[in-house]
Amino acid sequence: MKRLSYISLLFVLGTACFSCNKVLDKYPPDKPADVNFLETGDELNLAVNGLYNNLWMTYSASGQWEYILDNTTDIGFDRNQSIFTFIGNGTVLPSSTDLDNIWKQYYAGIGRCNYLLENIGRVNGTSQQTLDQADGQARFLRAYWYYQLTTLWGDVPLVLKPQGLEDNQLAKTPVSQIIDTLLLDLDRAAQELPDTWGTADKGKVTKGAALALKSRIALVGGRYDLAAAAAQQVIESPQYSLYPDYAKLFTYAGESNSEVIFEVDYAYGVQTHRMPISLFSRNAQGNSTKVPTQSMVDSYECTDGLTIDQSPLYDPHHPFENRDPRMRQTIAVPGDVFLGFQFETYKDSLQCWNYSTNPAKRVGNQDATNAYASFSGYCWRKSTDSADLGAYRNASSLNCIVIRLAEVLLNYAEAKIELNQIDASCLEAINRIRQRPTVNMPPIAPGKTQAEMRTIVRRERKIELAMEGLRFQDI
Repeated sequence: MKRLSYISLLFVLGTACFSCNKVLDKYPPDKPADVNFLETGDELNLAVNGLYNNLWMTYSASGQWEYILDNTTDIGFDRNQSIFTFIGNGTVLPSSTDLDNIWKQYYAGIGRCNYLLENIGRVNGTSQQTLDQADGQARFLRAYWYYQLTTLWGDVPLVLKPQGLEDNQLAKTPVSQIIDTLLLDLDRAAQELPDTWGTADKGKVTKGAALALKSRIALVGGRYDLAAAAAQQVIESPQYSLYPDYAKLFTYAGESNSEVIFEVDYAYGVQTHRMPISLFSRNAQGNSTKVPTQSMVDSYECTDGLTIDQSPLYDPHHPFENRDPRMRQTIAVPGDVFLGFQFETYKDSLQCWNYSTNPAKRVGNQDATNAYASFSGYCWRKSTDSADLGAYRNASSLNCIVIRLAEVLLNYAEAKIELNQIDASCLEAINRIRQRPTVNMPPIAPGKTQAEMRTIVRRERKIELAMEGLRFQDI
């Protein structure tokens, strides 16, 4: 009897297996299934919000990837012996798992965009405007990630639809063809996206963001007429204006200001980053692993608008005096007060002032005595805020600016220079930045040659946009 029962049990189990499509074929209990997802307005909203998750690209739980990438170039250095060190000194290997993770992160974001764009027609009970805005956001984000892929790798597979397991070997697409596709996508996104969003949708991409990204990609791709035209539309928009205080642009006080066109939003309890650990001085309990170079410091003009090798104002014994104010608003140099401490990196400065106490007191100077203090003698001041001192250096919620008006002005100027259309509007685009109230550098005078203007705009990009993730692509 026991044997018959055992055989009967095997028969039942076997029958169940043959009918497993009915018994076991269930939708995932912990996530939506692609066969029935994206049918309602609520699901569309979830899908759109999910696209933005792939912007949170913090390397090894540190800072935003784009910002840290500047420390692979002539303007910054990473002493961590990380992927950034190896890219910077030319020893990076194609087999790097870190690069593999970056590739996967971008294509995962692209995959999410492709799924939404392919299936948005399923959505019922939603206005056409809502559908268009979702479409525009997906096209913008897909274009942004392809821009990053192409500037890092060159030719890459152009994937515009969801892929199956059989699509595991894809040919590369020439960069020029990818750029053509991205520019068309951004044209459509600019038509579909609103000028602004309400408070509940803060941080989502706008029409201005689509046009600004178009100006950047067109400039990189040598489509100078398209770059200038897209940039001009943003410049003429009443939505944006230069923020008067350059130093505060990159602090909590400057978040979402009038100059910001698109930023990666962070928030406590949602997503944070550890940028302060990388940038803070040793006295402020940071590691000072990503630091500016001497070459970067030397690039800043003197207040007369001349470079340090030409200006009579430059004194090598007092090298930080009479310099473009953006130098000390971007970089902490010896003698500055940085994050509440007197910043001194000379090895004989065994003590320094701690100004965060009342009264100030002398303390041991870790920025001079710690073996792993800044290797260049400088620290990045941009994107640091004293509000992140203490525990928050491990969990900063400071937003990361991706695109701002100053870059668009420089895109416009550079495109006009490459077209050899060096008119008043070209000079004005540069001079508006140079004459920001907290900068107030001499304006660029008319009458310069195309070669001279190329040098000017390239230096201006280096100075104005330092530590914002654009230097690698610029050079």
